[in-house]
Amino acid sequence: MILAQLAAAASQTPPPINPYQTIVTKLHDAANGFFAQLPNIGGALVFLIVVWFIAKLMKRGFRSLLRRRGRPDLGGVLGSLLFGAMMILAVLFAAAIVFPSVNPGDIISALGIGSVAIGFAFKDILQNLLAGILLLVNRPYKRGDQIVVKDYEGTVEHIESRATLLKTYDGRRVIIPNSDVYTSPVVVNTAYDHRRDQYDIGIGYGDKPAATAEIFLAAISKVEGVLADPAPEVLAWGLDDNFVTLRARWWTDSTRTNVVHIRSKVILAVYEIASERGIDLPYPTSVVLFHDQTEETDGDRTQQREGWPAGDKPPRPRRLTQRDVPVETTSD
Repeated sequence: MILAQLAAAASQTPPPINPYQTIVTKLHDAANGFFAQLPNIGGALVFLIVVWFIAKLMKRGFRSLLRRRGRPDLGGVLGSLLFGAMMILAVLFAAAIVFPSVNPGDIISALGIGSVAIGFAFKDILQNLLAGILLLVNRPYKRGDQIVVKDYEGTVEHIESRATLLKTYDGRRVIIPNSDVYTSPVVVNTAYDHRRDQYDIGIGYGDKPAATAEIFLAAISKVEGVLADPAPEVLAWGLDDNFVTLRARWWTDSTRTNVVHIRSKVILAVYEIASERGIDLPYPTSVVLFHDQTEETDGDRTQQREGWPAGDKPPRPRRLTQRDVPVETTSD
């Protein structure tokens, strides 16, 4: 009885597995599945190519439209964003074509859940992108403007989605993140066609400030590049230690080159007219007094070198020392 059961169990044992046959079977199934999916893959590729061409045309059209309206940087950023969004959607639909069981809604939901982690990981990039779009839409400055941001000053070369590119006046490029530009004070020197410049001039106290101001004003008005309207002016501005300060103010073209060169011409014109008219342009001077602070000479103006004039009758000392007070003697 036992022997019969063992024989029956042995007859039901499966034959040993052939590894080679198993591999061949799996490859055969994979190949059959691939060839079965070839129409879907071909359709997905054709779909992607068509969407790519359409997105490319829309990107160029968007850029051309905004370039004609004088906003090329905004057109470049928005065109790139539109192209990227269309290609992402195209890839999702292509995946649904290749794998019919895949639902694009499920993929979008998964991306929505993962967008929180992506947002934290790319926080700075997304912040600069949003700041760049706001700068391009609000347009506080444009390409070619001369601006000052923090410690940097130069001409705006390009406004990208991530940063603003400045070319400094000494020929260097500065890349400033858009978030820094958007949250920092920005001075746009070329926001208007004309700009006022000024320079302080010191004259001697022996000169007449009102008459000197008229002379300087006439010289500045003749400088090429100084605007007649608004007219230049020279104002009495201060009574300093060594001179009377006159402030010259004039208007010129707002570009950096004109401002610098016209200031040089104004300074030269003021110097030349001052030399011609004999107007004193003093410089700060200092007087150093040497004091012999010793017990023997303290209070004696004939020996102390304090700038007092020499002579037999020097000014009276500030005080007398105890030894200089005559002592009265009495006799018994």
